[in-house]
Amino acid sequence: MTFPVSEHVAAMKGSSTLIAAQMANELRSRGVDVIDLSVGEPDFDTPDFIKEYAVEGLAKGFTKYTATAGIAEFRSAVSDFYAARFGAEIATGEIAASCGGKQALFNAAATLLDPGDDVLIPKPYWVTFPEIVTFCGANGVFIETLDTEFVLTAEQVEAAITPKTKLLIINSPSNPSGRVVPSDEMRKIVEVCAARNVYVLTDECYLFFAYPPSEPFSLATLPPDLRKFVCVAGSFSKTYAMTGWRIGYTIADPEWTAAMVKLQSHSATHPTSFVQYACAKALGDVEQTIDAVNAMTGEYERRRNWFVPALNEIAGFKCAMPEGAFYAFVDVREMLDERVKSSAAVSDLLLKETHIVATDGAGFGADGFLRFSYATSMANLERAIAAMRSIFGSKVPQ
Repeated sequence: MTFPVSEHVAAMKGSSTLIAAQMANELRSRGVDVIDLSVGEPDFDTPDFIKEYAVEGLAKGFTKYTATAGIAEFRSAVSDFYAARFGAEIATGEIAASCGGKQALFNAAATLLDPGDDVLIPKPYWVTFPEIVTFCGANGVFIETLDTEFVLTAEQVEAAITPKTKLLIINSPSNPSGRVVPSDEMRKIVEVCAARNVYVLTDECYLFFAYPPSEPFSLATLPPDLRKFVCVAGSFSKTYAMTGWRIGYTIADPEWTAAMVKLQSHSATHPTSFVQYACAKALGDVEQTIDAVNAMTGEYERRRNWFVPALNEIAGFKCAMPEGAFYAFVDVREMLDERVKSSAAVSDLLLKETHIVATDGAGFGADGFLRFSYATSMANLERAIAAMRSIFGSKVPQ
C-alpha cells in the first residue's frame, strides 16, 4: 500500500540542512572523523543562568498548560526587552509565544496566505521559506540578488511585486549568506510593501549576530503605520544557544496575532511552560543576557575574521565577508567543469576526500555556492582549511 500523502505536503522538499546534518551523524556513527561545517547550531551551551531559571520554574510548579499566547510574564518580558534594547513600544497584545522561530513563521504565513497568492522570496533563501509557501498553496516568486551580492534592495522588491503579491519574506542577517540589509534599506523595503498592501514577514533569528560596524536592527522598531504590515518572527534558538528548548515568538498587529493564537490553539497549544518562565526571567535580566549574547557574537566574529580570508585563499573559492550570522557562503562556480559540474558535486568531493560536511547552495536557491558554518571550534576550522587546500590547492599570489 502506498500512503496517500496530501498534495501540499507531497509538493514540499525535505530540508537540505537537516539532511546534511543527518549525513554527518551517520558518518560519525561509523567511526569517521567528520568535520561538520553544515550545522546551523551554536556550538556554545545554553548560558548557565538561563538553565537555572528553568530549574526555578520547575520548582515553582510551571508544569501546567499556559495561555496559548504564552504566560503574561513572557509577553511582558519580550516587550520590556525590546523597549530597553531598541526603544520600541510594543504592546503585549502584539506578542505571542511559539515553539521556536520555525513555528512562528508557519503561524504567520498560514494565517495570511490563501491558495494562489504570490509570495516574494529573495534568493538565496533559508530552505524552509519556499516550503512554507508551498504548504499554504501559495506561489513563490523569487528575487535574484546576485547582482547586489545577496543584499536585498527596495528597488528589487518593487520590481518583483505582482497584482497577486501578498507577502515578502525577508531574513537579515541572512541564512545562508550572512549578509545584512542596512537598516535604512530595510525601512524602504517595508515602505514599498506597505504602499502596495503587501505584508512583510521578517525572520530575525540571527538578529543579535551582527558584527561591527553593523548593528542589530529589528523591524519591530518601525512606526505603527508601517509595523501594521510587519510580523517579526523571533527566536531564542541561535541568540541564546537554546536550539533544543524550542521557544520563539511573533510580534505583529493585534489582529494578526489573534489569528496566529487561534491557529496555534489547535496545533502545539503553547511552548513548554517552564521554558517560557526561564526566557521571561532571562530577558528581565537585561545586562546579563546582553553580556552572554555579546560574548558569543565576539567569538563568532573572531572565527569569521580568520575563516573567510582563509577560504578566499583556496583555488576556485570566492566569499564575500558576511556582516552577520555564522555562515560563509562560498562561490565555487569558478571550479566547475566537465568533471565537477555542480556545487553538489563539490560538496560530495569534500565529503569523500576530506570528510568535511558542507551544505550545497542549490537548497538555498543558489547552485554554484556552498554554505559553511563557523559555529564550530577554531581547531575544526583550521583542520577544514588545511584539508580543502590539500585537494584544491591555494591561489597563486598576484
